[in-house]
Amino acid sequence: MGWIVAVIAVVAAVAATTRSYGSARSEQLAMAHAELTERQMKAAEARTAALVDEIRQLAHRRIPAAAVALSHSSAQVPGLREAAEVDGEAARLLTEAVQAARTAVIEERQRVDAAARAAMRGTSAKIQSLLNQSQQLLHELQHEYDDPRILQLDFRNELALRRTQSTAVLCDAWPGLARQNSPLVEIVLGAQSRVAGYERIKVANHLREERIALAARAAEPLAIALAELLANATAYSHPDTDVTVTLQQSGGRGAFLVVDDAGIGMDEDALDRARALLAGPSEVLLTELGDPPQTGFAVVGRLVTQYGFHCHIEASPFGGMRTILRVPAHLLTVLKEDRTLSALAPASVSAQAAQAEEAAAAPAQEPPRADPVAEPAGLPSRRRRAPRPAAAPAPAAVPAAGQVPRTPEQAESSWAALQQGTLNGRSVAGRAPAPESDGHDHLGDQDDQGDDET
Repeated sequence: MGWIVAVIAVVAAVAATTRSYGSARSEQLAMAHAELTERQMKAAEARTAALVDEIRQLAHRRIPAAAVALSHSSAQVPGLREAAEVDGEAARLLTEAVQAARTAVIEERQRVDAAARAAMRGTSAKIQSLLNQSQQLLHELQHEYDDPRILQLDFRNELALRRTQSTAVLCDAWPGLARQNSPLVEIVLGAQSRVAGYERIKVANHLREERIALAARAAEPLAIALAELLANATAYSHPDTDVTVTLQQSGGRGAFLVVDDAGIGMDEDALDRARALLAGPSEVLLTELGDPPQTGFAVVGRLVTQYGFHCHIEASPFGGMRTILRVPAHLLTVLKEDRTLSALAPASVSAQAAQAEEAAAAPAQEPPRADPVAEPAGLPSRRRRAPRPAAAPAPAAVPAAGQVPRTPEQAESSWAALQQGTLNGRSVAGRAPAPESDGHDHLGDQDDQGDDET
């Protein structure tokens, strides 16, 4: 019996020990599970806090920065601050939210810009029509009244018309003026007359063919583009410096208009921006042109795209900028002989050289000097007492065919002979001869002084 009691006691002890171990094990598992649950809750809270912070940054910084970067490419758009605390799906959704906001801003800007272009296009057309009517009226007044203020008013009307044309072109409207085939040099003069500092612009004509002209459909657009380049060159250079426009002609590449100024120049960022605008981008928003908007290069770029011109800008040897506007060969033509050029158009360098050679060869063909027929009887003569100021060289006049140029001495002897014959005729008729006058009359002195002052 004793051993049975002992076995039962052992079994009871083992069972008690097993129950105690199981209970301790369950407690440990429960504690471990509780700790794991607590850690998971803390991690979830941390992720939630990080996600809330990222959403806050998305609303306050990332989306506004993305909108600013659409206008300023150098602006930085911040990324996720706590990338480790935000899982892949949440990070992807946040990035997609930035892209969606960027797309929405672009579409809205395009819609607003299109509406602004339409409004400005309609307004520019009406203003341009009124300015054209004012210009016609001013031209009529110039023929009726000799008042220099009318010329000043006409010039200011021309400046306003150029600004209106540029705005219309920038808003995808046509220039508003139709022309015939126009000489290239006259187009340059027309563009010069539309710039405030026109007196500083010097035109150098190096065209081999004087009568080279531009097709009618591209004449006014070229004048607008060149006027914008000249306005930019005069506005950003010192008033005491000149702006040079050189016309050059190339064999199969067309004609070149080179504008040089001695201005302040451009830094690399501004130069890159100018080249991008002159290349004619597909779309330029009005809001990207600054405040106030700088539309010159944008207008030229729009005309380059529409009419096939090419424009390049670089540093000028004169210290400022050099702009090269190329007109393709298919837009060029030659005027007929019956079309006369403007009297203000500068002759080409080759034509000036030919005229100088003819003028130099003319004295060699003069006949020998003839003796005076009679002594001048009181013939008024003018002698300059002071040398005339040096004037700009002008092309020498070419004598007509069969006409021999006369020297001043020959002209003097001819007039002396005529006056002597008149005196002889009056003496025969019993009339008293006219009183003789000295060699320097007062009227001649006054005119001479006026010439010197001029």
